[in-house]
Amino acid sequence: MKLIRTEDAVGHVLCHDITQIIPGTFKGAAFKKGHVVTKEDIPVLLSIGKENLYVWEKTEGILHEDEAAQILCDLAIGEHMSASAPSEGKIELKAECAGLLKVRSDAMLAVNSTPQMMIASRHGNTPVRSGDKLAGTRIIPLVIEKEKMEEVQKRVAGMTGGKSILELKPFCHKKVGIVTTGSEVYKGRIEDSFTPVLIRKLAEYDAEVIGHEVTDDDDRMTTGAILRLLDQGADVVLCTGGMSVDPDDRTPLAIRNTGAEIVTYGAPVLPGAMFLLAYLNRDKSGTDAGSGQAPQDSVPQDALPEGTRVICGLPGCVMYAKRTIFDLLLPRIMADDPIRREEIAALGEGGLCLGCGECTYPNCGFGK
Repeated sequence: MKLIRTEDAVGHVLCHDITQIIPGTFKGAAFKKGHVVTKEDIPVLLSIGKENLYVWEKTEGILHEDEAAQILCDLAIGEHMSASAPSEGKIELKAECAGLLKVRSDAMLAVNSTPQMMIASRHGNTPVRSGDKLAGTRIIPLVIEKEKMEEVQKRVAGMTGGKSILELKPFCHKKVGIVTTGSEVYKGRIEDSFTPVLIRKLAEYDAEVIGHEVTDDDDRMTTGAILRLLDQGADVVLCTGGMSVDPDDRTPLAIRNTGAEIVTYGAPVLPGAMFLLAYLNRDKSGTDAGSGQAPQDSVPQDALPEGTRVICGLPGCVMYAKRTIFDLLLPRIMADDPIRREEIAALGEGGLCLGCGECTYPNCGFGK
């Protein structure tokens, strides 16, 4: 770049966007990179405080901010995403479908720990809709050494195995079965007010409720109900009630007796401490394959084995609290995203819902 007086810039090519800000009205590029300055532009440039300008002098081994932003965009962008054209040295990524945003945090940190470059994104494990903004990439200066960008490319590729820093997992169509447990509902003493809550939450996704069973406080009856729903084709079975430590609360035992692997019974989230998550693998003959207790590394990192079913034990708070651990994990279930025990343990920081009078979730700190 070469710095010259604005009055002397006629005929020269701008090497970066010139931003104009009119408070409350406009913020954007008054002049784009590559614009050839005319005599008529001079008063406008001076009026926005530009008494000097950088004009482009192409130098070997030096990249312009737009070129560098594109390199960072290429590192970040995954399938089902689109990228904007560079503007003021920045590229924005948007979702092309509804899904779950995943972030490879170590690779993101590697980029942002490198001086003069940055990627900013939404939190990982966030549900997004088509058209939502996901991330932005840029460098801090107007130009940067090509060598620096090549170094960060190699480092990120080594950390991700050539995969993108961001991933968007589309939500899947899921067949859902619901098992309502408890003698009070089974014997008609009270109305089931839990199932309508689940149906409302599932309506936000591509979910089809294929069956609903009500059982007494009998673990064998509940196990049978779960297995029947699985035989009917349920991908996910949600069990409500019977999740505490009271003698009559036997839902965890019923889930364990299906042969499912328990990822966790209990979570550091309030509301939702008594939540249970289990996976059940069935071979082609329909035989259940599970040990009842998941080893630390039994859940694969990137994908669930074909035919894996999800069974959840939902504590009573899901029925009456605005947001709970179920809201944090349901998007991952609907995107076939494996949930590991250590990930649930990590929810403790940020796992306290403040129960605000007006709920703004997900635009709050809950679960982040």
